[in-house]
Amino acid sequence: MTMTDRAAVSSPARPDPAQIRRAITAVTVMFALNGAAFATFAARLPDIKSLLHLSAAGLGLFLISGSIGSVLGLPMSGWIVGRLGARRTVRLGSLLTATAYICTAIAVGTHHHWTAVAFLMIAGWGIGVWDVVMNLEGAIAERHLGRSIMPRFHAMFSGGTVLAALIGAAVTAARVPVWLHVGVMMCLIAGIGMWASGNFQTVPRLADDTPKTPTPERVSTRNAWLDPRVLLIGVVTLVAAFTEGTANDWMSLAFVEGHHVPKWAGVLAFAVFLSCMTAGRLVGTKLLDRFGRVPVLRVCFSLAIIGSLVVVFGPTAVAYVGIVIWGLGVSLGFPVGMSAAADDPAQANARISVISTIAYTAFLAGPPLLGLLGEHVGVLHAMLAVGAAAMVALALVPSVREPERPQVAERRTPDCAVSDPAVLPPGAYPE
Repeated sequence: MTMTDRAAVSSPARPDPAQIRRAITAVTVMFALNGAAFATFAARLPDIKSLLHLSAAGLGLFLISGSIGSVLGLPMSGWIVGRLGARRTVRLGSLLTATAYICTAIAVGTHHHWTAVAFLMIAGWGIGVWDVVMNLEGAIAERHLGRSIMPRFHAMFSGGTVLAALIGAAVTAARVPVWLHVGVMMCLIAGIGMWASGNFQTVPRLADDTPKTPTPERVSTRNAWLDPRVLLIGVVTLVAAFTEGTANDWMSLAFVEGHHVPKWAGVLAFAVFLSCMTAGRLVGTKLLDRFGRVPVLRVCFSLAIIGSLVVVFGPTAVAYVGIVIWGLGVSLGFPVGMSAAADDPAQANARISVISTIAYTAFLAGPPLLGLLGEHVGVLHAMLAVGAAAMVALALVPSVREPERPQVAERRTPDCAVSDPAVLPPGAYPE
């Protein structure tokens, strides 16, 4: 490698720390806003069910429209990011999501069922694109730091959902119309998102984020779909999304109809779940760095199984304890799946897109599955499907294991006082 080539490769490996801080702040805010946008709508599902006169199965079919939109948007997201860049893509996704949710709420309030379905699908498309680009930007920041921070980004997603759910509980108790509540919240989310997204794409990719020989096969999404490890990680992430999404979509309704609590108490159950999931993600970064992905996820999925059983079979007071266990158990599966997708940074775009697409099929299959089961056994008992899914993930957890790190000492240039940054592992930057 010539000195010119060395400089061209090593320069992106030494980003300005201020750039990293700005990027991390931007990603953190966008995760929180993404969660708040979703939870603002989800918190009003009991009212939406009543306004549209839906059965449990009908609500499941209504929710599937948003999942279909996300699944359509996810495979396109890698291509969109490549053409528009991260900043423009995240703005496109967030603005489209906020606008479509407002239109959905207005359609619900005026009892236009199919119009609401159409706009919910558009909102799902925006959420899907938004989700991929913020995870990609977060993965780049994580690799620059050389330690686990992805769960903290997802903790901010959960934090956004907690705040939005608590606001939802308050406005539900105050009988604020769905369209007014959703409209005001989405305008705030869109405005803050435009400000925060300005710092997307301020951090350069690491030196090894671009392959030395950039062939189409190297970065092909089709190639990622044929990678067995990517598919196994996708299944683990799918189960994590299913255990999380089931609670997001059905927890409040399960407590209202299964434990016979008031609507506001059902929304509060949803908020408790989100709070515990947020706490698990904040604590989980240290656990992952200390014990590794596989042992931590085995404990997490086991807790999700136990928590779902307690929620279903425990008396109402004990069921709230089950929510705590469930929330902690579901906290790390999805963010760890995203980190594992970016283990090979040269293929991160394609792999995150593929794994996100697989994971979002949980949101596609989950609502109608739980709705149909709920028609026969009740919404509360239908949530036993979470335990069955988590058992599958337990068997596949080894697929997310961290890749082997090269030994730095063996790759130093003997005649140089400072090692070539291009061959150092993420986070190991010479001072």
